[in-house]
Amino acid sequence: MAIFRRRELKWINCGSAQSTREQLRAWYQANPGQWLEAEERRLLSGILPTLFGYHLLQVGVCYADDCLINSKIRHQIVMDIDKPPGMDTLRQTSLQRIQYLRGAPEHLPVASDSLDVLLLSHTLEFTASPHEILREVDRTLIPEGHVVILGFNPWGWWMLWRLILRWRGKPPWCGHFIRFSRLRDWLQLLGFDIVEAHGYFYRPPFANKQLMDKLSFFEKMGSRWWTFFSGAYLIVAKKRVATLTPIRPRWRPRRSRIVTPELAGNSSASTRGGKSISEY
Repeated sequence: MAIFRRRELKWINCGSAQSTREQLRAWYQANPGQWLEAEERRLLSGILPTLFGYHLLQVGVCYADDCLINSKIRHQIVMDIDKPPGMDTLRQTSLQRIQYLRGAPEHLPVASDSLDVLLLSHTLEFTASPHEILREVDRTLIPEGHVVILGFNPWGWWMLWRLILRWRGKPPWCGHFIRFSRLRDWLQLLGFDIVEAHGYFYRPPFANKQLMDKLSFFEKMGSRWWTFFSGAYLIVAKKRVATLTPIRPRWRPRRSRIVTPELAGNSSASTRGGKSISEY
């Protein structure tokens, strides 16, 4: 574990956790962050309505507005290490109630086996202990509960910007981007089944709108042939139910003790000393 953390810290060159979240929100308010947000909202609007339950927790706030509006779960919780602006004006309706919590993702202030859906919004990339966060996900989700993870892809076109800009200490480039295959293996080790996965935003992260419009064909080509080059990915995983496999008893009739005919006449002699002759 110590070796793993040293490798993670090698890539994480961000400032404090609070300043990192603030800078990440600021990055989402300008291009290309706004275009990435539009893609993520589009995907979440199609996935969240299909996940049911009583309690939903979102860990990490990247957008200025609420992104859980399409969910049908009544009790919704938004948690981050600080209180982003606009949290006081989140919607409160007769059908849905949203609550705000402050806390660290490595230690979720939630009871075990209490959540139906948990959304990690670019949380694993900006911590030195993503394993601990995933363990908390496993602890707090009910059996057959779902986790939705938004993550940046370390490969593809975005890798160049990450290699050049990560030393400046500005999100998102200063974080540790986790490969989809590695995250999939971590989830499977914890007992999760991958329900669906999507790659999105295949264009390079330029801020020029005219240039990005010309490169719009990257999206169609990428979704068909260049899935490796996506800027980010979305994973939906389901917590596996741990069932006990009943062990069937092996009903074998016990073989009766048989005295051989040859020794039938000597049975009295053979049983001297409290011993009997039996055949199994």
